[in-house]
Amino acid sequence: MVRKLFRNMMLGMLLVFALTTNASTPDSLMAKANAAYDHQLYDSAVNTYQQILKMGVVSPALYYNLGNAYFRKKDVPSAILYYEKAKKLSPNDPDILYNLNRANTMIVDKIDKVPELFLKRWWNYFYNLFDADTWAALSLISFAMLVLMVGIFVLSHRRGTRKLSFFIGLIFVLLTLLSFGLASQRTYYTKKHSEAIVFTPAVTVKSSPSDNSVDLFVVHEGTKIKIMDEVDNWVKIKIQNGSIGWLPQSSLRKI
Repeated sequence: MVRKLFRNMMLGMLLVFALTTNASTPDSLMAKANAAYDHQLYDSAVNTYQQILKMGVVSPALYYNLGNAYFRKKDVPSAILYYEKAKKLSPNDPDILYNLNRANTMIVDKIDKVPELFLKRWWNYFYNLFDADTWAALSLISFAMLVLMVGIFVLSHRRGTRKLSFFIGLIFVLLTLLSFGLASQRTYYTKKHSEAIVFTPAVTVKSSPSDNSVDLFVVHEGTKIKIMDEVDNWVKIKIQNGSIGWLPQSSLRKI
């Protein structure tokens, strides 16, 4: 009787443990957060999405959903921050781009972007064409084709075939180097925090990292800036029109 009771207690404890563990998995938490969002419980959705982030989960869908929840809470700077995080991982997702553009129409600062050089514009086009994993896969495919062309060149006895495989091999050399370089750069970009969003309603950009330095201009919450340098608790920033200055680190949150 005692043995049976002990066994039942152990089974009950294992069942409770299993249910508790299952309730705190990223997938179950994502479902819980999505359900809260669907029922317009945006505070609960944000808190649950943040729990998933604390578990080390990183995905464009998670950042996108979190951005949507903040947007519904009318917290535009936070919405832009997480839309930008989602965009880093999935640069061509139409839903992310649409919601990010929509959120940017709601901020105070409307900064004209400095026109880019033709070559840089083309490079950015290819750079944003795929994410890091896709570029890495393309580099492996290009390398495999390169090895195939080398094999054909070495084994073939026909001059025409050797000549053709040589020139096709050169093309795959270029494609391998290009795709590998883009994969490396995208991986570095996704891990590096070189951009940030202003989270202070209005903050004055200074000429140097000091409260007593000259006031240059004012930026408002939600504005995206590029981080150029960091000194103590100050950050050297650059906005889209090319203007440069210093802001307190506490006024920003890195993307």
